[in-house]
Amino acid sequence: MIMTSAQVNIETAPFLEIKGLEKAYTPGNLILKGIDISIVESGIVAIIGPSGTGKSTLLRCINRLIDPTAGQIIFDNMDLCKARGQQLRKLRRQVGMVFQEYNLVERLTVIENVLTGRLGYMSSLAAWRRKFSQQDINTAFELLDAVGLTEHAKKRADSLSGGQRQRVGIARAVMQNPRILLADEPTSSLDPKTAVEIMELLERFAQQKNIPALVNIHDVSLASRFAKRIIGMSDGKIVYDGSPDGITDDHLKQIYGGESWLV
Repeated sequence: MIMTSAQVNIETAPFLEIKGLEKAYTPGNLILKGIDISIVESGIVAIIGPSGTGKSTLLRCINRLIDPTAGQIIFDNMDLCKARGQQLRKLRRQVGMVFQEYNLVERLTVIENVLTGRLGYMSSLAAWRRKFSQQDINTAFELLDAVGLTEHAKKRADSLSGGQRQRVGIARAVMQNPRILLADEPTSSLDPKTAVEIMELLERFAQQKNIPALVNIHDVSLASRFAKRIIGMSDGKIVYDGSPDGITDDHLKQIYGGESWLV
């Protein structure tokens, strides 16, 4: 039985609405099996579930890194699944993405990597020439200060630690001035202290910008600590959607299977 989140105000326009979303990489083998999600709240929404259950596929469908097989993703009153060309480009620049493996341009400096968050707002020629406005440059330095990396601004990205790289990735995503943040396993390769710091940054930016942050995460305790809402997935379906306080061992067994791993 799916546990639903608290009843939301029907007059509140959702940030994001997903209806009947399916994805198959090969015909007849669905990874996502009819996902329905309405995101009306700002703050962190944690998506938990075992590896291979479709969490990363879900985020990649939302930002159209991959094309869904069926369903709708309503964002800014448009169906992202149908958007093409310039329309898709305009919608995607409002969706900030933080990647598990950082996806930085290693040979560029830290500040240059943050500034790439503005490329979607620039003409092709200006983007190719990396001709950023002074306002964008000032904002990039402000974001580096916010994530504690001001002194590393002129260093190459490949000289940073994993935690520092993820901070750059967050600053780059926020540089887009997005209406929603997506984070795909942003803490998976980090030590516990750094993982908490990364979640604190995501929470802070979501609150400051009054936007939702959808975070795929394996650590249930971290999810419960920072998320306002937890979505539990298993075998390509949603099996829990509700408050962190409402999730029980029975739910976790339904999500992850078995019980020997529970402590």
